[in-house]
Amino acid sequence: MMTHNLLIGGEWIDASTGETMEVVNPATEAIIALVASAGKEDVDRAVTAARRAQDGPWSKLSARDRGRLLWKVGERLLERADEIARLETLHNGKPIFESRQIEIPASAECFQYYAGWADKIQGETIPVKGNYLTYTLREPVGVVAAIVPWNFPLLLTSWKVAPALACGNTVIIKPASQTPLTAIALGQMCLDVGIPPGVVNVVTGPGSTVGRAIVEHGGIDKVAFTGDTSTGREIMRGSAATLKRITLELGGKSPNIVFPDADLDAAVRGATTGIFYGKGEVCAAGSRLLVDRSIRDEFMDKVVARTKKMVPGDPLDPKTRLGAISSRSQLERVLGYIETGKREGASLVAGGARADIGTGKGYFLQPTVFDRVEPGMTIAREEIFGPVLAAIEFADVDEAIARANDSTYGLAAAVWTRDVKKAHHVARKLQAGTVWVNTYNVYDTAAPFGGYRQSGFGREMGQHALESYTQVKTVWIDLNA
Repeated sequence: MMTHNLLIGGEWIDASTGETMEVVNPATEAIIALVASAGKEDVDRAVTAARRAQDGPWSKLSARDRGRLLWKVGERLLERADEIARLETLHNGKPIFESRQIEIPASAECFQYYAGWADKIQGETIPVKGNYLTYTLREPVGVVAAIVPWNFPLLLTSWKVAPALACGNTVIIKPASQTPLTAIALGQMCLDVGIPPGVVNVVTGPGSTVGRAIVEHGGIDKVAFTGDTSTGREIMRGSAATLKRITLELGGKSPNIVFPDADLDAAVRGATTGIFYGKGEVCAAGSRLLVDRSIRDEFMDKVVARTKKMVPGDPLDPKTRLGAISSRSQLERVLGYIETGKREGASLVAGGARADIGTGKGYFLQPTVFDRVEPGMTIAREEIFGPVLAAIEFADVDEAIARANDSTYGLAAAVWTRDVKKAHHVARKLQAGTVWVNTYNVYDTAAPFGGYRQSGFGREMGQHALESYTQVKTVWIDLNA
């Protein structure tokens, strides 16, 4: 049993409430840790510590030295990759293969990518009318709060913390209650490499108290949030009183479009990877499979055959590719959507029930495929956030585009075709922040990621993320004699 306190001002302290929260391993249903459950007073303390560091040692450090520290965080993550990956799998249920080979290396890469940006954030001189020297300064926003979900706990924390620190901000991390362990480990690593106390704080606790206190706090200058769209709306409302800057990476119902001229075997792999990677607990999951009517039967037979070969297993087994759903409540939510799909007339062709890996424990679910889904059905419109695929047919390119865009979301999409002209045409027409062509779920720290419409606004990763963590000041110097 692990126990963890709050990291505030460089010290690990008890929550002012005296309360703790249980962290459950979703693969075994065992309690694996107790973490401090913070209250509003703890948020106040974290803000004070972050502001003190912002005005003090952190602001006096050169940009290049900040970059060196970020690089060291990346190195430390790689040095401890096996340990951190195991923590990620224990509290999230994802396969250790995903944690160790994908998420931890990508998190380290994020810190090292932004380490390179730290001394390249600059203003410009502007040729204005009159005898003036006019230039801009790009300065840190101030105290940034990172509110992180439970599906990619460390990676999505890194997407926020690394650019925030590179720009000279201080950070308060609020991890999801279900998955706080790797954020806590990251906080300690930041101290270990020499990042000054108070620059990175970790405040664990329920969103209803800690999250709300963060959003409403007048001393916090920006909130970076990844999570569901309904919570994003609450953050917008709660931030209105203080007019703090916010960026939101929210839900999705991403279309994965397969045209008849595609490499069908590659598209089958892309369709299953697009929805079953990460157990489908992925904002950009390809949960709507749009298939041309002329190939629907052949293609769906291949998808179903491949799906039935995928079996949930022990997340700590390196051979496992489908782990446990992250919590009991999430499992029940997904099962509810499966029942809704059946009730509304979709054809269940694979999965659809809980899975038993032989232990009698754990929140395991069979990978699930629905065929003959109509665009108006619930499972075609609402984000399920689980390994459930809804297959919808289309007649031609125009109908494919129309059905793909028939959603309140706009996070990602994919196109499968050998026709490069068609690929570019459809990519331009799709209303989504990321469009993959003949691939799915490919990311790089240098490439911006974010959504259209109710999938949020702002961009994470790449140069574009820096805009969210800086503000521009214009300076005029009178040169008249």
